[in-house]
Amino acid sequence: MPERERPGAASILPILAVHFVGTMGFSIVLPFLVFLIARWGGNALIYGMVGATYSVFQLVGAPILGRWSDRYGRRRILLLSQAGTLVSWLVFLVAFALPAHPLLTVDTPMLGAFALTLPLVIVFVARAADGLTGGNISVATAYLSDISTDENRNANFGRLSVASNLGFILGPALAGVLGATRFGEIVPVLAAAVISLIATCLIAFGLPESICLPLENQPDLKHMRRVFGAEQKPCYAVKSSRALTTREAVSLPGVPLVLVIYFLIMLGFNFFYIAFPVYAVGGLHWNVAAAGTFFMTLSAAMAFVQGPVLGWASRRVGDLGLILFGGVTLAASFLCFTSTRTPVIYGGAALLALGNGLMWPSVLAVLSRRAGGEHQGAVQGIAGSIGAFASILGLVVGGLLYDVAQGGVFVLSAAIIGLVVVLALGLREPV
Repeated sequence: MPERERPGAASILPILAVHFVGTMGFSIVLPFLVFLIARWGGNALIYGMVGATYSVFQLVGAPILGRWSDRYGRRRILLLSQAGTLVSWLVFLVAFALPAHPLLTVDTPMLGAFALTLPLVIVFVARAADGLTGGNISVATAYLSDISTDENRNANFGRLSVASNLGFILGPALAGVLGATRFGEIVPVLAAAVISLIATCLIAFGLPESICLPLENQPDLKHMRRVFGAEQKPCYAVKSSRALTTREAVSLPGVPLVLVIYFLIMLGFNFFYIAFPVYAVGGLHWNVAAAGTFFMTLSAAMAFVQGPVLGWASRRVGDLGLILFGGVTLAASFLCFTSTRTPVIYGGAALLALGNGLMWPSVLAVLSRRAGGEHQGAVQGIAGSIGAFASILGLVVGGLLYDVAQGGVFVLSAAIIGLVVVLALGLREPV
């Protein structure tokens, strides 16, 4: 039996469905999260810490799950990760049943005024649990790498991004409908739990394994088939496989530079995403409907670019060309957000969708190719940790910088992406 299945032989539809459903389950709660935290005693600091909690625990969990997926199979680790997300939403639901009595009250000039209540503690526990098992993205990326060929790798990563963006479009829209009922915010959270259950079932019963496992990791088939689906046909490799350490994974030829680029792109984007909502309210004087319309439009534009536009461009331009052009376009888009004119803001959104839609899937494709066939999980897990660290840094530092520099944060984002373009010139060697 060959060591690895022929790339591209499997359909990408199951993994796209898993990615779409998982993204929608998270985004459906986003419009209400800040209101829930305020109701349970929190302030802006607590809201930021809730967001950072997921990233902090993902920083720990993502590399471990990535290496496990190399050793024990993508499908089983994806199932474990998605089950963790399901459990986290069930824990989140518990918060609605608890009284919001203060456990600790804080009122200082630096931290502001807030009360730490039992529902908030439960929310922190839920986000930590989701982050610790939050290897969905990195393992899904490794899975897609397994079933992609060099010819369709870029287009497949574009389709993965489309699935993610469609989830972000549908999630907030569904939240608005469900949240308008007399039951309030508990309905979107319950919907997120149901959606996570659907994603878990998709993995358990509709997702075949994408790699051949070493014989030493052969499970007890009689019992494992009951848990992971009797219709799945296992594939085992004769060659033994050892999981790479973090140091070994980042030392693979060409990988360190791509990981630096990965970090900088995530950092620049997190500066934008932490600053723009505040700017929209304070600088542009938008209401919730205007801000929601903007982000839905942006996600729709990204889905279009990462679908037909990227598919057309990737057949005519190489990864490096797409990264360079996309980087320049993305940097220009951030500069547009320093304006207070709505047409300029939406022009920036169009440039952002084009630049990010061409550059980001190409970066993922380059990282996938340089990781090689046997170490996708380890490298993608490290990339997930790097992304989580960039999210934490962007969330904290971006918020602090906005208080001082206001729209200057968007200029900083543009400068960071400009540095990405310069570093990307080092990708000229064959990948």
